[in-house]
Amino acid sequence: MAFIIDDILFSPLKFTIWLAKKLRESALQEMTDESQIHDELLTLQMQHEMGEISDDEYEKEEAKVMERLEAIRELKEEI
Repeated sequence: MAFIIDDILFSPLKFTIWLAKKLRESALQEMTDESQIHDELLTLQMQHEMGEISDDEYEKEEAKVMERLEAIRELKEEI
């Protein structure tokens, strides 16, 4: 009988904890997704090859994207 009462009383708390864990997992998955970074690099390279951006712009933007990629990889190692 006590177990049923405990389940009823603690179910909102258990649901909140479960939801927080799922949100954390989802956020971590999104934060560590490298596919978007690879797409940005590919787009940047295509813009450079088509002459839409200069060599200097390409190098600056590539450096920024590579920094983000490195940060993602470091985060994955920490996890």
